Amino acid sequence: MEIGDIISDSIKYPSAAWTKVVILGVILIIPIVNFIGLGYLFRIIKATFAGIDELPDFDEVGELFIDGIKIFIVGLIYAIPVFIIAAILGALLSFGNQSALSTGDFTGFQYFTIITGYTIYFIVAIIIGLVEYMAIANMALYEGELGAAFKFSEVLDRISMIGWGKYIGWYIIMVLLAIVAGAVSVLTMIIIIGFILAPLIIFPYFSMFGARSLALLFASSEDTTEPM
Repeated sequence: MEIGDIISDSIKYPSAAWTKVVILGVILIIPIVNFIGLGYLFRIIKATFAGIDELPDFDEVGELFIDGIKIFIVGLIYAIPVFIIAAILGALLSFGNQSALSTGDFTGFQYFTIITGYTIYFIVAIIIGLVEYMAIANMALYEGELGAAFKFSEVLDRISMIGWGKYIGWYIIMVLLAIVAGAVSVLTMIIIIGFILAPLIIFPYFSMFGARSLALLFASSEDTTEPM
């Protein structure tokens, strides 16, 4: 499938069952219980791989919860380099720069350090995000096997089969749509109904859309009925 077809399909996908969109929204705003929501998004990826075009049910809650924890663990491990860079950057900024931090009076070298540090931070974060999404999809291909998310050669090979240009294009579209969804959420929160619309409709809808589009993109590389 081309990116246009993937986006078109994924936009329509959640609208087939608005009740499930709202249910997911409720689940995602409740601490601990929101692991079930993450597991449900993972189930959407697996269902798409199985050729199912309808939103899955919220049954077998224990399985959803465990899958959600796995998603959280994968995200946490992949974020370690970002955490390390952030810690180093924070230490560099604070070391010997207490007065500059309080007054904002930085030297040219300090500005260079800040700009370079944050540039590296964002580049690494983007690269990790690219790999992490595909790693989660690869884990879904292995029916939730946690180790499959860290089969880096497979993950990178999968991206290559999709095409780096196509994959990065999809990633950019996801970021832009996330910005739009966030902007709409902020604007709607100006009125009281926005505090209901954002968490119960906009966020879960976009999450379902993202899971579906990722699965379709992954599946477009080749048949996903069996692991590589």
